[in-house]
Amino acid sequence: MTRKMWTVIVLVGGLLVHFGFDARVAHAQQHAGVIHQPYLLDTGLISRSISFENPTGAAGEGGKAASRLGEGRKGAPSRSIQPGETVQLCDIEGPGTIRHIWMTTDREPAVQRSCVLRAWWDGQEYPSLECPIGDLFGFAHGKIMPYHSAVHSVGPTGGLNIWLPMPFVRQAKMTFTNEGQKAVPLFYQIDYTVADKHTEDIGRLHVLFRRENPTTEKKDFELLPQRKQKGRFMGSVIGIRNLHPGQWWGEGEVKVYMDGDEPFATIVGTGSEDYVGLAWGIQQTPFLYNGCSLNQNNFVSMYRWHLPDPIAWQEEARITIQQIAWKNGLAETEDDWSTATFWYEPVPSAKLPPMPDLKARTADLWKD
Repeated sequence: MTRKMWTVIVLVGGLLVHFGFDARVAHAQQHAGVIHQPYLLDTGLISRSISFENPTGAAGEGGKAASRLGEGRKGAPSRSIQPGETVQLCDIEGPGTIRHIWMTTDREPAVQRSCVLRAWWDGQEYPSLECPIGDLFGFAHGKIMPYHSAVHSVGPTGGLNIWLPMPFVRQAKMTFTNEGQKAVPLFYQIDYTVADKHTEDIGRLHVLFRRENPTTEKKDFELLPQRKQKGRFMGSVIGIRNLHPGQWWGEGEVKVYMDGDEPFATIVGTGSEDYVGLAWGIQQTPFLYNGCSLNQNNFVSMYRWHLPDPIAWQEEARITIQQIAWKNGLAETEDDWSTATFWYEPVPSAKLPPMPDLKARTADLWKD
Protein backbone atom coordinates (compact mmCIF):
# COMPACT_ATOMS: atom_id res chain seq x y z
CA MET A 1 0.00 0.00 0.00
CA THR A 2 1.34 3.42 -0.91
CA ARG A 3 0.94 6.33 1.45
CA LYS A 4 -0.05 9.69 0.06
CA MET A 5 2.24 12.54 1.10
CA TRP A 6 1.12 16.13 1.08
CA THR A 7 3.19 19.27 1.35
CA VAL A 8 2.06 22.19 3.48
CA ILE A 9 3.69 25.59 3.03
CA VAL A 10 3.03 28.08 5.82
CA LEU A 11 4.45 31.18 7.38
CA VAL A 12 5.81 30.34 10.84
CA GLY A 13 6.97 33.37 12.80
CA GLY A 14 7.68 35.10 9.50
CA LEU A 15 9.43 32.05 8.00
CA LEU A 16 8.27 30.08 4.99
CA VAL A 17 8.37 26.46 6.08
CA HIS A 18 7.64 23.27 4.12
CA PHE A 19 6.12 20.31 5.95
CA GLY A 20 5.30 16.74 4.95
CA PHE A 21 2.05 15.09 6.02
CA ASP A 22 3.17 13.70 9.37
CA ALA A 23 4.17 15.25 12.69
CA ARG A 24 5.30 18.28 10.70
CA VAL A 25 1.68 19.09 9.86
CA ALA A 26 0.86 19.39 13.55
CA HIS A 27 3.89 21.64 13.96
CA ALA A 28 2.75 23.81 11.04
CA GLN A 29 -0.79 24.15 12.32
CA GLN A 30 0.38 24.93 15.84
CA HIS A 31 2.85 27.64 14.87
CA ALA A 32 1.03 29.25 11.96
CA GLY A 33 -1.82 30.17 14.27
CA VAL A 34 0.37 32.14 16.68
CA ILE A 35 0.66 35.10 14.29
CA HIS A 36 -1.84 34.63 11.51
CA GLN A 37 -4.76 33.22 13.49
CA PRO A 38 -4.46 34.88 16.92
CA TYR A 39 -8.05 33.99 17.76
CA LEU A 40 -7.20 30.25 17.99
CA LEU A 41 -7.15 29.48 21.70
CA ASP A 42 -6.39 25.75 21.74
CA THR A 43 -2.95 25.58 20.13
CA GLY A 44 -1.50 23.45 22.92
CA LEU A 45 1.27 26.02 23.51
CA ILE A 46 2.05 27.18 27.04
CA SER A 47 3.30 30.76 27.48
CA ARG A 48 6.27 31.45 29.72
CA SER A 49 8.76 34.27 30.33
CA ILE A 50 12.13 34.51 32.09
CA SER A 51 13.79 37.56 33.62
CA PHE A 52 15.57 38.29 36.88
CA GLU A 53 12.07 38.58 38.36
CA ASN A 54 11.38 34.93 37.44
CA PRO A 55 14.69 33.26 36.52
CA THR A 56 13.19 29.80 35.97
CA GLY A 57 10.00 30.86 34.19
CA ALA A 58 8.01 28.56 36.46
CA ALA A 59 4.28 29.11 36.84
CA GLY A 60 3.37 31.35 39.76
CA GLU A 61 7.00 32.04 40.68
CA GLY A 62 7.48 35.54 39.25
CA GLY A 63 7.88 38.82 41.09
CA LYS A 64 8.59 37.41 44.56
CA ALA A 65 11.62 39.59 45.33
CA ALA A 66 11.13 42.55 47.62
CA SER A 67 12.10 46.20 47.22
CA ARG A 68 11.77 48.97 49.81
CA LEU A 69 8.13 49.08 48.69
CA GLY A 70 7.60 45.53 49.85
CA GLU A 71 7.46 41.97 48.48
CA GLY A 72 6.62 41.72 44.82
CA ARG A 73 7.15 45.45 44.25
CA LYS A 74 9.88 45.54 41.60
CA GLY A 75 12.41 43.72 43.72
CA ALA A 76 14.67 42.24 41.03
CA PRO A 77 14.34 43.94 37.64
CA SER A 78 18.08 43.91 36.89
CA ARG A 79 21.55 42.93 38.02
CA SER A 80 24.99 44.48 37.84
CA ILE A 81 27.29 42.16 35.86
CA GLN A 82 30.93 42.45 36.90
CA PRO A 83 33.92 42.31 34.50
CA GLY A 84 34.58 38.68 33.61
CA GLU A 85 31.26 37.48 35.05
CA THR A 86 28.92 35.09 33.25
CA VAL A 87 25.27 34.97 34.23
CA GLN A 88 22.83 32.29 33.09
CA LEU A 89 19.84 33.84 31.36
CA CYS A 90 17.81 30.65 30.95
CA ASP A 91 17.88 26.87 31.17
CA ILE A 92 14.57 25.66 29.74
CA GLU A 93 13.33 22.10 29.39
CA GLY A 94 11.82 21.40 25.97
CA PRO A 95 10.20 21.04 23.67
CA GLY A 96 9.75 24.75 23.23
CA THR A 97 10.49 27.89 21.23
CA ILE A 98 12.05 31.16 22.32
CA ARG A 99 9.86 33.72 20.57
CA HIS A 100 11.39 37.05 21.56
CA ILE A 101 14.27 38.46 23.59
CA TRP A 102 14.42 42.00 24.95
CA MET A 103 17.57 43.36 26.57
CA THR A 104 19.19 46.63 27.59
CA THR A 105 22.46 47.63 29.22
CA ASP A 106 25.06 50.41 29.12
CA ARG A 107 24.85 52.24 25.76
CA GLU A 108 28.60 52.71 25.26
CA PRO A 109 29.75 51.21 21.92
CA ALA A 110 32.54 49.21 23.58
CA VAL A 111 29.97 47.54 25.86
CA GLN A 112 27.92 46.43 22.86
CA ARG A 113 30.94 44.55 21.53
CA SER A 114 32.45 43.34 24.81
CA CYS A 115 29.30 41.71 26.21
CA VAL A 116 28.55 38.35 24.57
CA LEU A 117 25.44 36.19 24.42
CA ARG A 118 25.80 32.43 23.93
CA ALA A 119 23.15 29.74 23.45
CA TRP A 120 23.28 25.93 23.54
CA TRP A 121 20.49 23.81 22.07
CA ASP A 122 19.52 20.30 23.18
CA GLY A 123 22.58 19.46 25.22
CA GLN A 124 25.22 20.19 22.59
CA GLU A 125 28.50 20.79 24.42
CA TYR A 126 29.47 23.95 22.52
CA PRO A 127 27.29 26.97 21.69
CA SER A 128 25.36 27.30 18.44
CA LEU A 129 24.98 31.03 19.02
CA GLU A 130 27.94 33.20 20.05
CA CYS A 131 27.83 36.91 19.30
CA PRO A 132 28.41 40.36 20.84
CA ILE A 133 25.07 41.76 21.91
CA GLY A 134 25.04 44.82 19.64
CA ASP A 135 25.59 42.83 16.45
CA LEU A 136 23.23 40.08 17.62
CA PHE A 137 20.49 42.66 18.15
CA GLY A 138 20.92 44.30 14.77
CA PHE A 139 23.71 46.91 14.57
CA ALA A 140 27.44 46.99 13.87
CA HIS A 141 30.25 49.17 15.34
CA GLY A 142 28.49 49.37 18.72
CA LYS A 143 26.51 52.37 17.44
CA ILE A 144 22.89 52.25 18.62
CA MET A 145 20.60 53.55 15.89
CA PRO A 146 16.81 53.44 16.26
CA TYR A 147 15.20 51.31 13.54
CA HIS A 148 13.19 48.15 13.01
CA SER A 149 13.20 45.26 10.56
CA ALA A 150 11.47 41.89 10.31
CA VAL A 151 14.05 40.49 12.76
CA HIS A 152 15.05 43.35 15.09
CA SER A 153 13.84 46.55 16.68
CA VAL A 154 16.24 48.96 18.37
CA GLY A 155 15.11 51.86 20.53
CA PRO A 156 16.95 55.20 20.60
CA THR A 157 18.23 54.59 24.14
CA GLY A 158 19.21 50.97 23.62
CA GLY A 159 16.08 48.89 24.00
CA LEU A 160 17.12 45.79 22.02
CA ASN A 161 14.74 43.22 20.55
CA ILE A 162 15.12 40.10 18.42
CA TRP A 163 12.14 38.20 17.02
CA LEU A 164 13.59 35.20 15.17
CA PRO A 165 12.08 31.98 16.60
CA MET A 166 14.56 29.73 18.39
CA PRO A 167 13.13 26.20 18.60
CA PHE A 168 14.54 23.40 20.75
CA VAL A 169 13.50 19.82 21.49
CA ARG A 170 15.00 19.01 24.90
CA GLN A 171 16.82 22.04 26.33
CA ALA A 172 17.64 25.70 25.70
CA LYS A 173 20.47 27.24 27.69
CA MET A 174 21.63 30.85 27.29
CA THR A 175 24.28 32.97 29.03
CA PHE A 176 25.46 36.60 29.09
CA THR A 177 29.16 37.31 29.67
CA ASN A 178 30.68 40.69 30.43
CA GLU A 179 34.12 40.48 28.82
CA GLY A 180 34.69 44.21 29.25
CA GLN A 181 36.55 46.31 31.80
CA LYS A 182 33.67 47.71 33.85
CA ALA A 183 30.49 46.52 35.53
CA VAL A 184 27.33 46.94 33.46
CA PRO A 185 23.63 46.83 34.33
CA LEU A 186 21.58 44.10 32.69
CA PHE A 187 17.83 44.06 32.18
CA TYR A 188 16.38 41.27 30.03
CA GLN A 189 13.29 39.22 29.26
CA ILE A 190 13.01 35.97 27.29
CA ASP A 191 9.50 35.17 26.04
CA TYR A 192 8.93 31.55 25.02
CA THR A 193 6.46 28.73 24.68
CA VAL A 194 6.67 25.10 25.75
CA ALA A 195 4.77 22.00 24.59
CA ASP A 196 5.68 22.83 21.00
CA LYS A 197 5.43 19.91 18.55
CA HIS A 198 8.94 19.91 17.04
CA THR A 199 10.52 17.17 14.97
CA GLU A 200 14.02 16.02 15.93
CA ASP A 201 15.62 17.52 12.81
CA ILE A 202 14.08 20.97 13.11
CA GLY A 203 16.54 23.78 12.42
CA ARG A 204 18.07 25.41 15.49
CA LEU A 205 19.13 29.03 15.26
CA HIS A 206 22.87 29.50 14.78
CA VAL A 207 24.61 32.87 14.97
CA LEU A 208 28.29 33.70 14.60
CA PHE A 209 30.33 36.91 14.66
CA ARG A 210 33.29 37.55 12.37
CA ARG A 211 35.50 40.57 11.83
CA GLU A 212 38.50 41.27 9.61
CA ASN A 213 40.17 44.63 10.32
CA PRO A 214 41.37 44.94 7.65
CA THR A 215 40.23 42.43 5.06
CA THR A 216 42.71 41.07 2.50
CA GLU A 217 42.86 42.21 -1.11
CA LYS A 218 41.61 39.59 -3.58
CA LYS A 219 40.26 37.44 -0.72
CA ASP A 220 36.50 37.36 -0.27
CA PHE A 221 35.10 38.06 3.20
CA GLU A 222 33.16 35.07 4.56
CA LEU A 223 29.68 35.82 5.82
CA LEU A 224 29.04 32.10 6.42
CA PRO A 225 32.01 29.74 6.67
CA GLN A 226 31.32 26.31 5.24
CA ARG A 227 28.58 24.27 6.90
CA LYS A 228 28.29 20.56 6.14
CA GLN A 229 24.64 19.62 6.60
CA LYS A 230 21.25 20.87 5.49
CA GLY A 231 20.33 24.36 6.53
CA ARG A 232 18.77 27.71 5.70
CA PHE A 233 20.48 31.10 5.62
CA MET A 234 18.47 33.84 7.32
CA GLY A 235 20.78 36.78 6.65
CA SER A 236 23.43 39.02 8.17
CA VAL A 237 24.03 42.30 9.97
CA ILE A 238 27.10 43.63 8.15
CA GLY A 239 29.44 46.37 9.34
CA ILE A 240 31.87 48.26 7.11
CA ARG A 241 34.39 50.92 8.11
CA ASN A 242 35.69 52.46 4.92
CA LEU A 243 39.47 52.74 5.22
CA HIS A 244 39.72 54.65 1.92
CA PRO A 245 37.28 57.58 2.14
CA GLY A 246 38.22 58.76 -1.34
CA GLN A 247 36.77 55.65 -2.99
CA TRP A 248 33.49 53.72 -3.04
CA TRP A 249 33.92 50.48 -1.10
CA GLY A 250 30.88 48.51 -2.23
CA GLU A 251 31.36 46.87 -5.64
CA GLY A 252 31.84 43.38 -4.18
CA GLU A 253 29.32 40.67 -5.07
CA VAL A 254 27.75 38.18 -2.67
CA LYS A 255 28.32 34.55 -3.65
CA VAL A 256 26.39 31.56 -2.27
CA TYR A 257 28.20 28.25 -2.82
CA MET A 258 25.88 25.35 -2.12
CA ASP A 259 25.62 21.57 -2.56
CA GLY A 260 28.80 20.93 -4.51
CA ASP A 261 29.42 24.31 -6.17
CA GLU A 262 33.06 24.40 -7.30
CA PRO A 263 34.67 26.66 -8.38
CA PHE A 264 31.69 28.92 -9.20
CA ALA A 265 28.68 29.75 -7.05
CA THR A 266 25.01 29.18 -7.80
CA ILE A 267 23.67 32.46 -6.35
CA VAL A 268 25.67 35.58 -7.23
CA GLY A 269 24.81 39.22 -6.53
CA THR A 270 25.74 42.41 -8.39
CA GLY A 271 27.20 44.66 -5.68
CA SER A 272 27.32 45.21 -1.94
CA GLU A 273 24.59 47.85 -1.70
CA ASP A 274 22.59 45.90 -4.26
CA TYR A 275 22.64 42.89 -1.94
CA VAL A 276 20.87 44.87 0.81
CA GLY A 277 18.28 46.13 -1.69
CA LEU A 278 19.68 49.62 -2.25
CA ALA A 279 21.36 51.17 -5.31
CA TRP A 280 23.92 53.70 -6.53
CA GLY A 281 25.77 53.91 -3.24
CA ILE A 282 24.52 53.32 0.29
CA GLN A 283 21.73 55.32 1.90
CA GLN A 284 20.68 55.30 5.56
CA THR A 285 17.26 53.76 4.90
CA PRO A 286 16.01 50.75 6.91
CA PHE A 287 13.23 48.54 5.55
CA LEU A 288 11.52 45.32 6.65
CA TYR A 289 13.82 42.79 4.97
CA ASN A 290 16.74 44.95 3.83
CA GLY A 291 18.45 48.26 4.30
CA CYS A 292 21.01 50.34 6.14
CA SER A 293 20.61 51.70 9.69
CA LEU A 294 23.90 53.65 9.81
CA ASN A 295 25.81 55.55 7.11
CA GLN A 296 27.86 58.23 8.84
CA ASN A 297 31.54 59.19 9.10
CA ASN A 298 32.62 56.23 6.91
CA PHE A 299 30.79 53.76 9.21
CA VAL A 300 28.06 51.59 7.66
CA SER A 301 25.70 49.08 9.27
CA MET A 302 23.47 47.25 6.80
CA TYR A 303 21.39 44.08 6.74
CA ARG A 304 19.48 41.61 4.56
CA TRP A 305 16.87 39.04 5.70
CA HIS A 306 15.96 36.10 3.46
CA LEU A 307 12.51 35.45 4.90
CA PRO A 308 10.19 35.53 1.86
CA ASP A 309 13.10 34.59 -0.47
CA PRO A 310 14.70 31.57 1.23
CA ILE A 311 18.27 30.41 0.67
CA ALA A 312 18.31 26.73 1.64
CA TRP A 313 20.66 23.82 0.97
CA GLN A 314 20.67 20.08 1.53
CA GLU A 315 24.33 19.15 2.01
CA GLU A 316 26.67 22.13 2.37
CA ALA A 317 26.93 25.89 1.96
CA ARG A 318 29.42 28.73 2.13
CA ILE A 319 28.62 32.44 1.60
CA THR A 320 31.11 35.22 0.80
CA ILE A 321 31.25 38.83 -0.35
CA GLN A 322 34.02 40.23 -2.52
CA GLN A 323 36.32 43.08 -1.51
CA ILE A 324 36.04 45.28 -4.60
CA ALA A 325 35.95 49.09 -4.74
CA TRP A 326 35.44 51.71 -7.43
CA LYS A 327 38.26 54.18 -8.02
CA ASN A 328 38.29 55.29 -11.65
CA GLY A 329 37.09 51.75 -12.34
CA LEU A 330 36.94 48.47 -10.45
CA ALA A 331 39.75 48.01 -7.93
CA GLU A 332 40.72 45.41 -5.36
CA THR A 333 40.51 46.83 -1.84
CA GLU A 334 40.72 46.14 1.87
CA ASP A 335 38.46 47.64 4.54
CA ASP A 336 37.19 46.85 8.04
CA TRP A 337 34.31 44.34 7.75
CA SER A 338 32.25 42.53 10.38
CA THR A 339 29.20 40.30 10.30
CA ALA A 340 26.66 38.73 12.59
CA THR A 341 25.34 35.86 10.47
CA PHE A 342 22.11 33.98 11.22
CA TRP A 343 21.07 30.57 9.90
CA TYR A 344 19.19 27.40 10.89
CA GLU A 345 20.53 23.84 10.87
CA PRO A 346 19.84 20.72 12.94
CA VAL A 347 21.91 19.60 15.90
CA PRO A 348 24.34 18.05 16.39
CA SER A 349 26.13 20.69 14.34
CA ALA A 350 29.78 21.59 13.79
CA LYS A 351 31.48 24.04 16.13
CA LEU A 352 31.37 27.69 15.23
CA PRO A 353 34.70 29.18 14.16
CA PRO A 354 36.53 31.00 16.99
CA MET A 355 35.08 34.43 17.73
CA PRO A 356 37.53 37.37 17.60
CA ASP A 357 38.91 38.27 21.03
CA LEU A 358 37.95 41.38 22.97
CA LYS A 359 40.74 43.54 21.55
CA ALA A 360 39.90 42.60 17.97
CA ARG A 361 36.16 43.12 18.51
CA THR A 362 36.44 46.55 20.16
CA ALA A 363 39.23 48.21 18.14
CA ASP A 364 38.24 51.18 15.96
CA LEU A 365 34.59 51.35 17.01
CA TRP A 366 32.26 54.28 16.60
CA LYS A 367 33.12 57.20 18.90
CA ASP A 368 30.17 59.10 20.33
